[in-house]
Amino acid sequence: MSTKTVSVTQSPLIEHRSQLVDYFAGGEKPATSWRIGTEHEKFVYRTDDCRAPSYDEPGGIRDLLMALTEFGWTPVEEKGVVIALAGPDGTVSLEPAGQLELSGAPLENLHQTCAETGRHLQQVKAVGDKLGLGFLGLGMWPDKARADLPVMPKGRYKIMLNHMPRVGSMGLDMMLRTCTIQVNLDYATEADMVQKFRVGLALQPLATALFANSPLTEGVPNGMLSYRSHIWSDTDPHRTGMLPFVFEDGFGYERYTDYALDVPMYFVYRDGSYIDAAGLSFRDFLRGELSVLPGEKPTIDDWADHLSTAFPEVRLKTFLEMRGADGGPWGRICALPALWVGLLYDQGALDAAWDLVKGWSMEDREALRNAVPKLALDAPLPGGGRLRDIAGQVLDIAHAGLAARARGNGAGDDETGYLDPLREIVRSGKVPAQHLLDRYNTAWDGDACAIYSENRF
Repeated sequence: MSTKTVSVTQSPLIEHRSQLVDYFAGGEKPATSWRIGTEHEKFVYRTDDCRAPSYDEPGGIRDLLMALTEFGWTPVEEKGVVIALAGPDGTVSLEPAGQLELSGAPLENLHQTCAETGRHLQQVKAVGDKLGLGFLGLGMWPDKARADLPVMPKGRYKIMLNHMPRVGSMGLDMMLRTCTIQVNLDYATEADMVQKFRVGLALQPLATALFANSPLTEGVPNGMLSYRSHIWSDTDPHRTGMLPFVFEDGFGYERYTDYALDVPMYFVYRDGSYIDAAGLSFRDFLRGELSVLPGEKPTIDDWADHLSTAFPEVRLKTFLEMRGADGGPWGRICALPALWVGLLYDQGALDAAWDLVKGWSMEDREALRNAVPKLALDAPLPGGGRLRDIAGQVLDIAHAGLAARARGNGAGDDETGYLDPLREIVRSGKVPAQHLLDRYNTAWDGDACAIYSENRF
């Protein structure tokens, strides 16, 4: 979730609806300026007892953040409390229960992305070794109940934790017990955004399946392969899902603006504090009728904050966010941007991907998304067959897109090799969660705690 590193005090006041629409148009970039932003979260645990550390305890989350400053990171504070770090590699921030996230810098190629990831993981491992902390790459805590987990001292999280139980049964699980990998990508025009959005939404279930990595809850199998994805099905129906309107004629910035305006608010940020506006209407805010700030109208910064509180499978800001994957280990962190860059950053690949999915109805897309958390690659495919039947074809399209980009590293390798972990998943026929369950039922003898020694970064 977004962490504010700067309070924008001179953000323009919103006087006209057109400014909301223009915000999205302002993200347009020529292809030569397209960048790759990769975000990845990991669970933090104490190596002596596998407990999730609190913020304040010795060797806890605060000490972890402060220790990372030795690598040049600058602390970001909220009300005098360090809640994030800023630096050349982006932002290090905290999810609600202390999950550690790197929101990487916008980079030109996947070689840079993987190098950035490697630097970050080397840094947190070095600090973790000193503090007695380990880091786990999964989609969901395998053994922790909500009551076992701390809450980080961030104002927006207090508001969200209070609001989540009002709108869904699993919102607290989403906040406290899950981790993801996410990729942020650019668009050139409104039409380019539309095509990328549609392909991203239609194929998001495939990404969920390939990265499915959350089969255990509180120490036992939960019946799902991506329980993290299942959690989103009952988090908050007003701000999640597959967004059917994206596939309707006329979709563009205007229609997404309408959608975002109908997403209930969480908060307004003023003078370093989060004001609780949970359930209120941004439309009322535009009229100066927001009950918690009577007579005050929003700024563009308020609009940007509000957009960060919608959580569909693909999200539009001034870039597109691919949001369907479970957290995982180092190799798969690099594989997710490889998949989406390959599919979306070459026009030939983008057209081929759209040809593959454009005949699916909205009912087909919803059914596939709903089946994937349990079945992963065995989910029924629109028109017959299973999702695994097109997985190799999609990877071939992504491979062709990456090859066409021809972005080499110092050794002369292009970006296609970053797809190899996904190729192996398709070749083996087993997604990561199925391998975890195999270990759980054999070598671990039903003891989920063994996962800490085998799946740490």
